Amino acid sequence: MQRDLFVDRVDELNRLSSVLAKRSASLIVVSGRRRIGKSRLIEEFAKGRRFLAFTGTPPTEKTTRQMQRDLFARQLGAKLGLQSVGAQDWGTLFSLLAKYTEQGPVTILLDEISWMGSKDPTFLGQLKNAWDLEWKKNPELILVLCGSVSTWINKNIISSTAFIGRISLFLDVEELPLHSCHDLLLSRGFHQSIHEEFKILAVTGGIPWYLEHIQSSSADDNLMNLCFRKEGVLFNEFDRIFNDLFEKRSPIYQSIVTALAKGALEFTAICHALGRTKGGTLSGYLDDLIQAKFISKDNTWTIKSGKSSNLCHYRLSDNFLRFYLKVIEPNRDRILRGGFSSASFLSGWYGMMGLQFENLVLKNRRKIWKQLGIRPEDIVADNPYFQRKTSTKGGCQIDYLIQTRLNTLFACEIKFSMSPLRTDVIGEMKKKIATLPLPKRFSCWPVLIHVNGVEDSVLESDYFTKIIDFSTFLTPYGVNSQ
Repeated sequence: MQRDLFVDRVDELNRLSSVLAKRSASLIVVSGRRRIGKSRLIEEFAKGRRFLAFTGTPPTEKTTRQMQRDLFARQLGAKLGLQSVGAQDWGTLFSLLAKYTEQGPVTILLDEISWMGSKDPTFLGQLKNAWDLEWKKNPELILVLCGSVSTWINKNIISSTAFIGRISLFLDVEELPLHSCHDLLLSRGFHQSIHEEFKILAVTGGIPWYLEHIQSSSADDNLMNLCFRKEGVLFNEFDRIFNDLFEKRSPIYQSIVTALAKGALEFTAICHALGRTKGGTLSGYLDDLIQAKFISKDNTWTIKSGKSSNLCHYRLSDNFLRFYLKVIEPNRDRILRGGFSSASFLSGWYGMMGLQFENLVLKNRRKIWKQLGIRPEDIVADNPYFQRKTSTKGGCQIDYLIQTRLNTLFACEIKFSMSPLRTDVIGEMKKKIATLPLPKRFSCWPVLIHVNGVEDSVLESDYFTKIIDFSTFLTPYGVNSQ
């Protein structure tokens, strides 16, 4: 596969570059979802400097600490031109690496660090000692610890007393913004319609590694080749990433995201779906999935005070996982038999496009703020909003609600439609806002976010404060003309 255009990551590169002005060695920690482009980002940042990258191997039941050390030793020997490198302990390996990086600008990347050290209780102690006693002596050295298992990184590095005061920068890498996805698709020769592009994004989200596999053909042909052939790179992706991240506990995590595939659920509903009692164990699993960037916890809030409430939904925010669970997994046996020869498999998946589109909007919410003229510092709360029905108030659900310090609410209706939206969307929005508990001296402005157009009658009604064509965000400075 060709080397792809490196797009965007301007903010991330600026933050990384800030450590260069320190005139002392820097320890950087980078985390993010599997396939998000963490190591590619560090490679780009390290341009113009000596760059030494090492990675662990995905752990299995048969993987031993010695196997991880042996892999590191082979990588080290290859980079330093040494035929044989002893690998009996991490301290010796780190010291040898330090010897060859004593002077000059150099960036060392320890990628998937949890894989390297999870089976060796001495790993972190020897890593700390190597930093304190050797690596930090070179004022131009940058050590980057990178990984996808965010829970391990948070527990063993970010929150560890052993590394307090040593970390210069912590960077959490997010999905690419919409315009960067567009640029990456263009670099792959994908010059299709807006509808075709959103079909791809509904499956891939803003995950660079997925987008890098898109070719110049139609969206249906791309998805056919990637997802609905047994040799397709995304066909086994679900099992691969869960096994790599969670090992033996993979089944329980998979059962949680399966329960969330149909829509957001409260904690009690998740317990019921899994047949589990309420307890700290399930909460911990949910937190792990949040840190892995697979699900989101959307807290609602009390509008009068602006304070967060205990009421929350857990939402499957990763587009690929939902597509796999709703479309690929049910057809798995048929795919293995070679039962698909065309894109006919997509005929029944449009029912979930609303949830996929909603994820894209929420991950690009800053663009919505800009369109509405809202400064980030003026936002009191923003999230999908809901309230339970009681004897004194009705149930309420707003796709995306923004509350500002000026007592202004922006109620956003997010709609993905195959055809231009008709005036019935106005009636739907009116019903939702009517159930919203609006305190005195608060105003609420309806906003419509769409991608396939609206009929003239919707524009002529002048009901919506703002109608945002989300497809304009495929360019960095896209503006809405409506």
